[in-house]
Amino acid sequence: MNGSAAPAPWVAGAVVAHEGRVLLVRRRVAEGQLSWQFPAGKVEPGESFEEAAVRETKEEAGVDVLAVAPLGKRVHPITGRRVSYTACELAGGTAYVADVDEIAEVAWVALSEIPRYIPYGLFEPVQRHLDVVLQP
Repeated sequence: MNGSAAPAPWVAGAVVAHEGRVLLVRRRVAEGQLSWQFPAGKVEPGESFEEAAVRETKEEAGVDVLAVAPLGKRVHPITGRRVSYTACELAGGTAYVADVDEIAEVAWVALSEIPRYIPYGLFEPVQRHLDVVLQP
């Protein structure tokens, strides 16, 4: 054993756009400034980023989504977590707080409203994607 810690698990985020809005969830426990975010969670062993994003959206917000395209990966500037972002589209269901232990609230947010929920700005590839798909 060389004493080095295993790398932190990846977190998969789902960027779910539908009818000009994007799905956000508010965590019960904020990480610093981070309170509202995309549905997201740890990638399980053997699971792809896209599969994890789809599963976490169902677990947290109760909706079925389809993974459309990877948007990119980064180390999150606030949490330090390794995050992958996947563009998704709604396949069925109505968003609600499905995981009451982790999630306090869900919201469908218009492009112009995102800074009120996420004041420190979005990951650039995610912002570019939303600039296109959320245009009125």
